[in-house]
Amino acid sequence: MACSLDLLPLCLAFTVATKAMSYYLNSENHLDPGPIYVRENGQLHMVNLALDGVRSSLQKPRPFRLFPKGFSVELCMNREDDTAQKEKTDHFIFTYTREGNLRYSAKSLFSLVLGFISDNVDHIDSLIGFPEQIAEKLFSAAEARQKFTEPGAGLRALQKFTEAYGSLVLCSLCLRNRYLVISEKLEEIKSFRELTCLDLSCCKLGDEHELLEHLTNEALSSVTQLHLKDNCLSDAGVRKMTAPVRVMKRGLENLTLLDLSCNPEITDAGIGYLFSFRKLNCLDISGTGLKDIKAVKHKLQTHIGLVHSKVPLKEFDHSNCKTEGWADQIVLQWERVTSEAVKPRETGEPRTAAQHFYGKRARTEVPVKCPLADTHVNSSEKLQFYKEKAPDCHGPLLKREAVSSQESKKSKKRAFEEPEKEQSNSSQSAKQTAAVDHIPSLRRA
Repeated sequence: MACSLDLLPLCLAFTVATKAMSYYLNSENHLDPGPIYVRENGQLHMVNLALDGVRSSLQKPRPFRLFPKGFSVELCMNREDDTAQKEKTDHFIFTYTREGNLRYSAKSLFSLVLGFISDNVDHIDSLIGFPEQIAEKLFSAAEARQKFTEPGAGLRALQKFTEAYGSLVLCSLCLRNRYLVISEKLEEIKSFRELTCLDLSCCKLGDEHELLEHLTNEALSSVTQLHLKDNCLSDAGVRKMTAPVRVMKRGLENLTLLDLSCNPEITDAGIGYLFSFRKLNCLDISGTGLKDIKAVKHKLQTHIGLVHSKVPLKEFDHSNCKTEGWADQIVLQWERVTSEAVKPRETGEPRTAAQHFYGKRARTEVPVKCPLADTHVNSSEKLQFYKEKAPDCHGPLLKREAVSSQESKKSKKRAFEEPEKEQSNSSQSAKQTAAVDHIPSLRRA
């Protein structure tokens, strides 16, 4: 456009302002600064009025969003789940007053920290050197939250406790007739250390089971009582179980009680592997496949000093081995979870009608009966052995026999003493009556 020399500065200023405005409007990120004024001869002129054509020709700028699309306060409130509500109320203890009013008080900092750590117990690096009193409370808090039943995380958490506290977590474990727990929680069971008593009766493990191989591990060298009744064991399983003791003097070298009853595949050759257990005080091999029982009795007495017991030993009635330790309730949780997992689903009426149509009867599951429940076994058929130098195995029974013999002797003494007392009492009464009868005669005289 043409302009005079007087108006040249104004034209240049207007051109520069127009270029700057067009560049500013073409940029992506900008904010509207409002109207633009140019001073000319002491008067202000609004520049943006002249840019209406340029502003309309350009694209409208994108609106600036503070929140993402679809955001609303209502949606955020709907996202709150039970865990969020629990976190809000987990810091308080709610009680009721005598008037029935709800009262709440804040939990202690120790309780809050204990709850937080128990919720994330699987992320702990190590507990070695941590005080046992606090660790027991932490274990109980994690157990109450059922953290040890979670797959993966439960195993990691349990391993942290067992490697730090050993027998405090579990010193005795009874898995009698709990083969489902063994199959589902095998790795958790293998994590226990420093056990002294282990009962695996009626679990049908067999010679090649992984848990039988784990028995020879160094972590279970502290086991002193082992019950393997009715586990489908043979001579090969006994040989594998005793190999570390026979070769390297490791494994179950501290074993004092062993129950191998109701394993018919164990023969005379398998009993020979037991001679490596030098500390063995009690042995039960009833119901095995022995052929020459007299020879076996002689070998046991010659090699390790075990004598055949004529009466049943109370150590093999399976009442001494119980689950004891911090994790005793965890084993019950495992049993409950596994039993609920294998429960048959409710089939309902259509299934029953179909079975009736095809002439089939409903299948009834018969519970597996453990042989140790048979208490009517003849004592002469039992092959239980004890060491004479160890009074713990047969001491109570011999005490009972001694007590019974003493009682019989006392009863015999009483039987002999009673007629003598009766005779003495009768003689004394006769003398007294005679003296009484004699008194009136003296008075008459």
